[in-house]
Amino acid sequence: MLIDTHCHLYLEEFKKDIDEVILHAQKNEVQQFFLPAINSETTEALLKLEEKFPNHCFAMMGLHPCYVKENFQDELDFVASWLKKRKFAAIGECGLDFYWDKTFIKEQYIVLEKQIEWALEYNIPLILHTRSATQETIDVIKKYKTENLKGIFHCFGGSMEEANQIIELGFYLGIGGVITYKNAGLDIVMKELDLKHIVLETDAPYLSPVPFRGKRNESKYLLTIAEKIATIKNCSLEEIKSITTNNANKLFHSINE
Repeated sequence: MLIDTHCHLYLEEFKKDIDEVILHAQKNEVQQFFLPAINSETTEALLKLEEKFPNHCFAMMGLHPCYVKENFQDELDFVASWLKKRKFAAIGECGLDFYWDKTFIKEQYIVLEKQIEWALEYNIPLILHTRSATQETIDVIKKYKTENLKGIFHCFGGSMEEANQIIELGFYLGIGGVITYKNAGLDIVMKELDLKHIVLETDAPYLSPVPFRGKRNESKYLLTIAEKIATIKNCSLEEIKSITTNNANKLFHSINE
């Protein structure tokens, strides 16, 4: 079995064929799909997908850093209200993104720290988005480091130095389609990484792996990512499946409680 720890299967890109997308993923051994939240506007679609596939899809709740705007407090209140209503698999995705727009950097920090506090309060994982802000995000997490704070640095594509800091914090590295990109350099880092520190993800519909780059990403391509890692690590595909699934199960154990 494979677990897609990060995919947005509830978005408009999958509206017409989500049943087939899930079925094709299952045929490629992907049995569980963890759905990160974006903002209040996408929550209804997220929860409906979880309701449709209750034994396979698991909702998170949070505010994506790219959607931290003037109304960030309203968005945080929205997240807080949902966290009081029911259990979620994780807080996220949240984090820092300084790639496109730096208008709300101060607010991004406020929102991230609030979501870290919620992860600790509800004792669930924290799913982190970082773009052009990996070290800054690591530095924030260091301030809150406890044995109870765990999660994933989603879409990891950083250096070995950054990977070691993340591992030291007790977080997993989310490895997706970037591992197949020729010039990304992630394959070099992966050679040094112990498999016990990684989980697999697609970030569908984004970041399709080679040879599907440029097309809509789907959870079925998780098998392609696993195969690439097996080649890099010179180990069997079965070992990749076993270890990464075990890692994901350990992190998200609360969904089965």
